[in-house]
Amino acid sequence: MRIYEEMFILRPDAVEEEVDAYVEQVKQLIAAGGGTIDKVEKWGKRKLAYRVAKREEGIYVLLQISCGPDLVKELERRMRVSDLVLKYLTVRIDEKMKRVEKRRKAREKRAARKPAPSTAAPGAPTAEQLMAGAEAPGEKA
Repeated sequence: MRIYEEMFILRPDAVEEEVDAYVEQVKQLIAAGGGTIDKVEKWGKRKLAYRVAKREEGIYVLLQISCGPDLVKELERRMRVSDLVLKYLTVRIDEKMKRVEKRRKAREKRAARKPAPSTAAPGAPTAEQLMAGAEAPGEKA
């Protein structure tokens, strides 16, 4: 199992019921193929960076899924032939997540090795000295 992000842009003139039905169809395809859906985000209608099929905007949907590469091929094939989908992009993110996790662990390990910074100024009395009533260095009674 690998983790993928699937972003697709649907026609802007599609009604909400069509969008929901298409997302549900994709979910069923993933479930039937043995994959799992980790996250579904509908971003709504947004302006496109450039014109696609004579359209200036589209409805964006982002899915995070865990599945095998064969299921991704089938998903992309269906998106390619669908009239509702303007564009789609599939990105494998599990390798990136591993690198980020490895960097985070290394950063935490380095932070644990560093001694805690001293907050007291040199020559100033420590908290223990103040509690014991000792004079600060350089002070005379």
